[in-house]
Amino acid sequence: MVEGTYNSVSGHADTVVQAARIGELHVHGAAASPAPPAPYQLPPALAHFANRHDEQAHIARAAEGHSEHAGPLVVALNGIGGIGKTALGFHVARRLSERYPDGVLYVDLDDLRVDGGVEVADALGHLLTGLGVSPDWLERSFAGRTKQYWTHTRDKRLIVVVDNARSGTEAVPLLPASAGSLVIVTSQGLLYDLDGVASVEIPVHPLAVDDAVRLLGHIVDDPRLAAEPDAVTELARGCGGLPAALRVAGQWVRKYRRRSLSRLVTELTAELHEKGIPMVEAVWDAAYSGLGQDAARLYRLLPQYPAPVVTAPPAAALLGSDLRTAEDALEELETAGLLENRPEGHRMHDLLRGHAERRAGQADPAGTDRADARLGLVRWYRRQSARADLLAAGPRMTFAGLDTDAPAGDVPDVTFTGKTEALRWLESHRLALYGCVRLAFENELYEHAWALCEPLWTHFLDHPHYADITDAFRAGAAAADRQEHLPAMIRMRCQLARPLWEQQQYGEAAEQLRQALNASKALGRTPQERKLRASVLEFHGLLKSAQEDWDGAAADFEASRQAHEAIGNAYGVLLQTYLLGRTALQQGDPARAVTLLDTAHRMAREQDRERMTSRTGFELGRALRHAGRPVEAGALVRAALAHSRERGSTFDEARVLTELAALADDLGETTEAEEHRKTARLLAERFGGVPDGGQSS
Repeated sequence: MVEGTYNSVSGHADTVVQAARIGELHVHGAAASPAPPAPYQLPPALAHFANRHDEQAHIARAAEGHSEHAGPLVVALNGIGGIGKTALGFHVARRLSERYPDGVLYVDLDDLRVDGGVEVADALGHLLTGLGVSPDWLERSFAGRTKQYWTHTRDKRLIVVVDNARSGTEAVPLLPASAGSLVIVTSQGLLYDLDGVASVEIPVHPLAVDDAVRLLGHIVDDPRLAAEPDAVTELARGCGGLPAALRVAGQWVRKYRRRSLSRLVTELTAELHEKGIPMVEAVWDAAYSGLGQDAARLYRLLPQYPAPVVTAPPAAALLGSDLRTAEDALEELETAGLLENRPEGHRMHDLLRGHAERRAGQADPAGTDRADARLGLVRWYRRQSARADLLAAGPRMTFAGLDTDAPAGDVPDVTFTGKTEALRWLESHRLALYGCVRLAFENELYEHAWALCEPLWTHFLDHPHYADITDAFRAGAAAADRQEHLPAMIRMRCQLARPLWEQQQYGEAAEQLRQALNASKALGRTPQERKLRASVLEFHGLLKSAQEDWDGAAADFEASRQAHEAIGNAYGVLLQTYLLGRTALQQGDPARAVTLLDTAHRMAREQDRERMTSRTGFELGRALRHAGRPVEAGALVRAALAHSRERGSTFDEARVLTELAALADDLGETTEAEEHRKTARLLAERFGGVPDGGQSS
């Protein structure tokens, strides 16, 4: 809130005067707004699809006969890569979507896979977001998200498509809590461990030759197909019944409209015999050989990109080129059938990724071009994420600095128009950003690895993707160790500790902080180094708070406050005073909490820190109520309510409303108290919270 729009607190809290009545409050905007539309997370339908009538009929019969089962129906589609499992799953989901009016959700587990494993809590977070749960309402732990998912899927008729599962244990936690739902799971092998689940296994085989010929006919509307049926049959048979290969073959045939099909297939067959490669490889080679220089180079470099979907700016970073060159290259690869265009960007099929890697090995046997591309990409993402972080979080304690050297060529910077766009960019590119941390570490680009972690801290605070952040900060800490960069070694371990303790991995979090504290003893006496040492103490206190060791937390916060006072860091003193006030309230000492929080609130206003003014005011209001002074608390809590609405934080709004209800109870205003609680419940229902969860005062 801007100062002056509410009654301020100056001097000691006991001088505050506020009217007894908190004031009538009606259901606020977002809570009163209509429910969002049912989710529909399927990409646009393919222009050409091999119908697979038998498989579709099997699924339809299973869905019809499932009504008496206790849990959802699970349809497991299994088959080799490129066979069309995902396309079949999408097609079935589209056809049956009217029977499941509560929506269609989709998650690709390979997008969330790190070193072969999937953090299922992150997959649940993805599905919950699809169900309309706002990020700040997401439960932190796997157990919490599981219960939240069950709550939001109970009695609903949903379709959930789970792509690229490697075991039943990855898929089972993602099953909705309703017998009226359908789950379509794709995998390359049989899912033997779907224990206790009503499931139907449907193998997806290569297309029969006649079906493959028909699919080619849909892809290529060309009289040559009817005129040369033998050549078409040989080409279809050579593609092994793989739709992914047939689409490339179709685009290749389309490109050479003046050549007979017999000639084209003969050329492929000759190459097949000469090189001893499968015809499908020859088809991809033929498509690749027709590319221009930039498109061919981008095709070879795309396997270096550490995320499933690429857009033009990072493609330019790979190429070291301007944006237009990258856009043209992506369009050419799409036209050749070597990339699939999705609304969020371009995606390369895994089979084609393998082919691109083989072509890269031939064209660049020493790997020099690929190494340069990785470096250019990592540096570009480091620079863009640091710029986004500076805009989103403002100046804060970092040690890497902005990588100001421009990458090779004319690679452009991203244009950010404001904080919201910067935060949105960090979220939309998170898979690439986390992937670049791993890429940098694996390629011994150690400074880049830990430097990339610094802006990811800001992203994590709003978007707790635990598997990603713990993996990234482990790599960041190891990279700082390899580089022997002492401040980064300490900072990475502190920031790694938080996602660990939020997942209740207290022992490992404590070990990381123990190492950070020991290392901090070797720091010098510069203000920045002393500030970092104080930050380590703060993290220790936060870990103890998470374990409800309030006395230990208070000791750490007090030591940190004294360290900040010694270097004249006013904000550090403010923050530790605020944390001490909250801790005093937890220790059952509301009088001390009032004194501390009143001081913190005054400091926040003097430093013109809007967010901290609201936070300290809210906690001061809570402390005043616990101290038996609810009348004085009203203005502070109402100001926090206005600020939460101004920021659009419905989670904070519900929390403040719950406190307002407690204040109204203390003032004997039972009708008003119930109205506040009702509004808080409506917000929780509207934005995805578990009822009565996380709103305690």
